[in-house]
Amino acid sequence: MIRVLLADDQALVRSGFRALLGSQPDLAVVAEAADGELALAAVREHHPDVVLMDIRMPGTDGLTATREITADPALSGVKVVVLTTFTDDSYVFEAIRGGASGFLVKDAEPADLITAIRVVHDGEALLAPAVTRTLIAEFAARSRGGPTDAGVLEGLTDREREVLAEVAAGLSNDEIAGRLHMSPTTAKTHVSRAMTKLGARDRAQLVVLAYESGLVRPGWTG
Repeated sequence: MIRVLLADDQALVRSGFRALLGSQPDLAVVAEAADGELALAAVREHHPDVVLMDIRMPGTDGLTATREITADPALSGVKVVVLTTFTDDSYVFEAIRGGASGFLVKDAEPADLITAIRVVHDGEALLAPAVTRTLIAEFAARSRGGPTDAGVLEGLTDREREVLAEVAAGLSNDEIAGRLHMSPTTAKTHVSRAMTKLGARDRAQLVVLAYESGLVRPGWTG
């Protein structure tokens, strides 16, 4: 059972999400919160597997709450999915830098929401890879300071760099295996080693590091 916490200041939105997720045999909503402060308290009490976190909430916003959740070692198993309106949430990139595992467009199809929760919980790939890649590239291009020192990748082997570049393209382990002619298990091992060496929480942060280091550039498609 995947335990989900809903953080959104609109009761109607939370109600809709609860009804949708409650219809799935493997999903359960364990708590709701109307702002970031309440979300933090609920996460610490219930330790959900996945948090659906709205960015724009009164008081403590979703971005701040996400940073606090991902910075707390006691909550290391909690995955945060940022909810965005797509057109005006330029904080998505910062949210992923702050530890969010991905993001979801608020008007996504119900099936996409359900799939997104399962995907993030499994840690297999970013949400909606094509959209994720496009948005992260856009926000990477806007981020202040441009790419950081490429030396951050010095500890990676050439193969790990190749795999990292494919992760940045939004590919799953199976897709990386096919493109680089290796087994899915080997691809997964390379991804895990890259995460460990770079101190990345999950694949979302690997994507950010790939852009910030200059390994890949905005608009790159793999």
